[in-house]
Amino acid sequence: GSMGEIKCFAPYGGPLQSTEVALGGFQNSEYYSATALIITIPVTNHYDNKLNRDALEWEKVFINFLKDYKSDNLTIAFKAERSVEDELERGSHSDIVTIAISYIIMFVYIAVALGEVNTFKSMLVDSKISLGFAGVLIVIVSVVSSLGIFSFAGVPATLIIIEVIPFLVLAVGVDNIFILVQAYQRDERQPEETVTKQIGRVVGQVAPSMMLSSLSMSSCFFIGALTDMPAVKLFALYAGVALLINFFLQMTCFLSLFTLDVIRQENHRLDLFCCIRTAKQDKVNTKGVLYKFFKNVYAPLLLNNFSRVLVLIGFFGWLCSSVAVLNKVDIGLDQELAMPEDSYMLNYFRYLSKYLSVGPPVYFVISDGYDYSNESLQNSICASQGCDDNSIMVQLKWMADRSNRTYIALSPVSWLDTYFEYMHSQSCCYHKNNTHCPAESKTKECQSCSIPRSQRPVGDLFNKNLKYFLQETPSQFCSKGGRAQFAGAVELHSDNGVTVGATNFMTYHTILKTSKDFYEALRWSRIISEWLTEKIQNKTSSSNVRVFPYSIVHPFFEQYLTMWPDTFRSLSYSILAIFVVTFLFLGLDIYSALIVVITIVMIIVNLIGLMFWWNISLNAVSLVNLVVGVGISVEFCSHLTHSFAISPEPTRVKRAQSALQRMGSSILSGITLTDCGILVLAFAKSQIFQIFYFRMYLGIIAFGTLHSLIFLPVLLSLIGPPVNKQKMYDHIHLQNIASRSRITPANDASM
Repeated sequence: GSMGEIKCFAPYGGPLQSTEVALGGFQNSEYYSATALIITIPVTNHYDNKLNRDALEWEKVFINFLKDYKSDNLTIAFKAERSVEDELERGSHSDIVTIAISYIIMFVYIAVALGEVNTFKSMLVDSKISLGFAGVLIVIVSVVSSLGIFSFAGVPATLIIIEVIPFLVLAVGVDNIFILVQAYQRDERQPEETVTKQIGRVVGQVAPSMMLSSLSMSSCFFIGALTDMPAVKLFALYAGVALLINFFLQMTCFLSLFTLDVIRQENHRLDLFCCIRTAKQDKVNTKGVLYKFFKNVYAPLLLNNFSRVLVLIGFFGWLCSSVAVLNKVDIGLDQELAMPEDSYMLNYFRYLSKYLSVGPPVYFVISDGYDYSNESLQNSICASQGCDDNSIMVQLKWMADRSNRTYIALSPVSWLDTYFEYMHSQSCCYHKNNTHCPAESKTKECQSCSIPRSQRPVGDLFNKNLKYFLQETPSQFCSKGGRAQFAGAVELHSDNGVTVGATNFMTYHTILKTSKDFYEALRWSRIISEWLTEKIQNKTSSSNVRVFPYSIVHPFFEQYLTMWPDTFRSLSYSILAIFVVTFLFLGLDIYSALIVVITIVMIIVNLIGLMFWWNISLNAVSLVNLVVGVGISVEFCSHLTHSFAISPEPTRVKRAQSALQRMGSSILSGITLTDCGILVLAFAKSQIFQIFYFRMYLGIIAFGTLHSLIFLPVLLSLIGPPVNKQKMYDHIHLQNIASRSRITPANDASM
């Protein structure tokens, strides 16, 4: 027969879906040239996830079947609702080896670098492999304890927490270990002083700085937990508790183990094999190569007048260049980046962009309270004859005509207009004794409840026959039945008769390819809903009825609508906490607190600038890393600032040199070189690790090192807090006593 004889009905007897939804790969409405077919299989979904087990199992079998399916004539790209979560989990597991290698490299460096090996003969005595392992074990215990506490409290853990917190606690914990161990190694035991007393004196010198950094970071994360973003909130809580536990264990367990290790070393017992004792070796007192470099070369070179001018010009120029690109950082997380490189989902995403004509469905939901049985209010919704020229359906059609801006692809499907057609059809609406008679199986006893086309179903008639409409399955006898398409779109209340509750009107977004497309589509859906809400409330004179949008993709992209305010709020809370804690623990020293905050702000701004230049988008993952950056920046800055604040040297330049000599090598060897293990993440299979962990962690470590060891000493030498005169006088007094004690024997001999 001719084309006109082809029946446009699906096998079940109802009308076909919109061509744009079922076909793809055509241009300019030339449907006959379509090269793709889109099949959607609805699966029963429940709000309570426990009830979705059968659906999840079905989807698992469905995915495995299509993975194994082969055909010479078909190329199938597919996705189930569980696909993204499954592939994210698989991707994280595939990089376990890479992450393990990264941490092993850091552990090995810690174990080797902590030692004070002077000669080959004493290497096995002076090494601190067991102590380094104990320090790493304390980090692991801290993280596991935090996970256990929150698991017991019923607070869920996310993938970001498990992947990031070990790195954070390792960076902070190891730096404290290096500061404590190296401070002891550089100290000279006073006459008649025992090992424990010497360690106690050294701890008294460095513990305030360690406590300052640990409490500053914990406060930073706890205050950061005030954010509304769940991923950041949970991470901040877990991280804050892990850091507190780590500091407590360092000041108790590690300190005890360190004391035992010092006693082992002084008794010439081998590391790892402490039962074996070697011959006594003369101890060579050395400050270490890095310490000598900072004292004799780096500090004098950095803090001369010419170098300080260059540093200020360079760093403030760098800051300005980063500020210039802040608003150009992309927002979102493209779905392809979250998938492993061998994921079947990548093919699906490519086909979406290449073939589809429309995007995901979007529902405009009208809340409970609207009287659909009122003809005047019906006219404000419908689009058929007699309806308002600016009704809800007309407005949505107008939006679809401007799809390039509104992201609405098609005119909406209206259950109300379809219901009117159902009531006007002579072959659809039948009942018997107030019971629905299906059109395809009606008997002679069934009575028609249709109405003339000149009339509308209103009042009790509307509510009574609506339930018949929603029970009618579309068929060749009645194509306007609403069960298949609208049974889930209309909520019916049965109290004191049938009344309509909340309803929805479905349409489709345009094809959405990037994160920006997704969150802009959500933004426009909300704008449209606000317009529609205003119209409905003006019509009903009620503020209780409102319109809101929903799509299955909306919850995942809602965060990006407020990404910059959330980022600013989270970072501001964290930095404010650092300022308060630093101010209090440095004896109400506002100069030092402000200098620490200024340096941290510069590190974070430059890190965001790096995100622009290195194509790192702003999302929940990168925001967590920025908060981590704030925390680790405290570790970079607080020790040096505290050392400067307590230095008794008379001038700012000399105090900056003293602080750099005492803390520079510990910062470099402790936190910077330790975290060089992150370079291994560049070889991870997951693009998430390559981009959001390797690139950002490298930026955090590199920028933190540059600002703390170059910019901060220069800033302190120019505007650092004034010297504590009492400490300076005490220092001069001790020097005078030492001088007199050295010349007294000579005077006695001359007598």
